[in-house]
Amino acid sequence: MHIFKNTNFDFLRWRWHAIALSWALIIAGAVMFLRIGIPLGIEFAGGTEVIEQFDQAVTVDQVRQALDKAIGGNAGQNAIVQSYSDPARHEVMIRVPTVLAEKGEELTNVADTVDAALTKANLGGFKRQGSQIVGPAVGSELKSRALLATIFSLAGLLVYIAFRFQFSFAVGAVVATIHDLLITLAFLTFFRYDMTLNVIAAILTITGFSTNDTIVIFDRIRENLRSMRRDSLNHVINVSVNQTLGRTVITSGTAFLTAVALFLFGGEVLKGFAFTMIVGIVTGTYSSVFIAAATVSFWRGSAPTRAAAHAPGGPALPQQPQQPTRKAKPQRKAKAS
Repeated sequence: MHIFKNTNFDFLRWRWHAIALSWALIIAGAVMFLRIGIPLGIEFAGGTEVIEQFDQAVTVDQVRQALDKAIGGNAGQNAIVQSYSDPARHEVMIRVPTVLAEKGEELTNVADTVDAALTKANLGGFKRQGSQIVGPAVGSELKSRALLATIFSLAGLLVYIAFRFQFSFAVGAVVATIHDLLITLAFLTFFRYDMTLNVIAAILTITGFSTNDTIVIFDRIRENLRSMRRDSLNHVINVSVNQTLGRTVITSGTAFLTAVALFLFGGEVLKGFAFTMIVGIVTGTYSSVFIAAATVSFWRGSAPTRAAAHAPGGPALPQQPQQPTRKAKPQRKAKAS
């Protein structure tokens, strides 16, 4: 299936614009992260999460006031209360942070305390739909494991591409992947999505997705370097990206539509995962061109001799022996009669 035929877009012409946009988003995300941070899910922050379904509509403020009176202290003030799922279901999610030592019995009692507070406030009938309890030590361990998983994935990516292609290609792929992670974290900070294990899984997924798209472009660049030795590296990169443009649009477009459907119809639990996938697919697609390929161009320069000298060695074509040229015999002048 061919969507684009004989395209000739100059992608590298817009690389500086894309880099400036990326830096603007990353800096804005870093500033917002330093000011207000990023919300941590119950898996990392530790505490108790309870989902309550009421028989009638209740407001978030009513639930929060009931918790403040019953729990009190920092736990009551820092409790997070928000609407959950479809508003017609009258569901509320309550997160109470862990402020005491990690004792299973104490953590379990928090959910019962929430139920008692809601009953005392006379908010109507309700039923607990689910609860999740994570101690602070477990949350700290999950943080370190998530960080190690991300670091090891980047290191493995660098080694694989350096072995499969060349070091300059590996640097471009790793820079693009780090770019994708920073942009994704920035958007999670902007839209206040919790950092949960589902979000970590989405981040690792988009790392692989972005790398796959980058490798496809790099493979075409390597093939074209063998046959376009006299062309500049920038021209080879533009030709390679245009040749893989149809494949990129089909693959990324399909994954994007799937993530959007999951975001719209997957429920509240999967919203963070789906949102991370949407952002990661978009940024991973354009980073393969404007970040990864541009990094290779910056690293190796654009001179044709350098592009040819660093091109992976393919099977050398046998040179045809040159035939000696025969000198033309001088023509005799016709005698005048």
